[in-house]
Amino acid sequence: MKQSISVESLTFWKSWRFRSVSNVTASCLPWRSTAASATARRRDTTMYAVSADSKGLDTVVGLLADVVLHPRLTEEEIEMARMAVQFELEDLNMRPDPEPLLTEMIHEAAFRENTVGLHRFCPTENIAKIDRDVLHSYLRNYYTPDRMVLAGVGIEHDHLVECARKYLLGARPAWGSGAAVDVDRSVAQYTGGVVKLERDMSKVSLGPAPFPELTHIMIGLESCSFLEADFIPFAVLNMMMGGGGSFSAGGPGKGMFTRLYLNVLNRHHWMYNATAYHHSYEDTGLLCIHASADPRQVREMVEIITKEFILMGGTVDVVELERAKTQLMSMLMMNLEARPVIFEDVGRQVLATRSRKLPHELCALIRDVRPEDIKRVASKMLRGKPAVAALGDLSDLPSYEHIQAALSSRDGRLPRTYRLFR
Repeated sequence: MKQSISVESLTFWKSWRFRSVSNVTASCLPWRSTAASATARRRDTTMYAVSADSKGLDTVVGLLADVVLHPRLTEEEIEMARMAVQFELEDLNMRPDPEPLLTEMIHEAAFRENTVGLHRFCPTENIAKIDRDVLHSYLRNYYTPDRMVLAGVGIEHDHLVECARKYLLGARPAWGSGAAVDVDRSVAQYTGGVVKLERDMSKVSLGPAPFPELTHIMIGLESCSFLEADFIPFAVLNMMMGGGGSFSAGGPGKGMFTRLYLNVLNRHHWMYNATAYHHSYEDTGLLCIHASADPRQVREMVEIITKEFILMGGTVDVVELERAKTQLMSMLMMNLEARPVIFEDVGRQVLATRSRKLPHELCALIRDVRPEDIKRVASKMLRGKPAVAALGDLSDLPSYEHIQAALSSRDGRLPRTYRLFR
């Protein structure tokens, strides 16, 4: 993961054909290019994207091919990338929004020391170790033709194929034509577990207005990969849970009738956040709920979340299911109105499945989800071990064994604890 962050920081700087950033910009100006950057770095993919007039397709594909296959990686660039990575790590630890850090922690807990559980952000002690040889080794192993997809939107397919043959077919990359070695092809192994980080959250406010001290908890369970048929029911379940922050202004499409709003935020005024997330990959998935509250109410907050997990495997109201399906289809179609989203969708689907499901096919699959599908996938999920991430004042955090026992019970209640001295 550490090399991918550095590669992203170096993207669109210099290549052997475009010797500077200004050369890159100048080459795109005639075609009214609006973006030239690595627009997405996820746990499993990195996307290079350029938006420009379709008449400049030849130039744009040549630019992409050059920055991907022929980066110069000068010492000056690498040092600047090290500084960018260092700043990103500092920003991660200082920002008041804990969601990016909690997402890292829940993956680390769920997939202990393997695949998507490895650190996405480079450890501070490894920054200085990244040099040109390390980056070339990473590029040689993972920037191979079988791992690449060239996607385009709003252009002629034959013209794109012609440009691909011209600039990509048979091109010799800057790191040579040696065979890839030490490529990690392991399959994700879900382990479950807990990752805790004690931290003073009373001074995270960026301005003069005080920010309440909160403890953040994220509890997750293994779901499924996006290649499995159950991916759609899990997506609907995630939409049905919904949630958000206590300061949401509401309004159409904000999910104010989702379970986490109705059952949690509307009933417990002291809860600052309750949001469901679904992370899905080629060989695994993770459905989790993030909750925030005052440190003195951590135990009660955890019990509320475990109860919501248990209720997932219970009765599903037809009205709430139809609402969740409609909202999911609406979100899907709205996102696909943006061309950058479309070509990311095309690229990711083709990379994973060698084909692409069209929006109307996905909507048909969503409409076919029934209440028994939701109950079936939720019940199967609840049989697994939980993953727990906790950030802040954790003095009242229940033990992992108690959280696991609550998720294995009928009502989601934590085991009662008795203290002789308080």
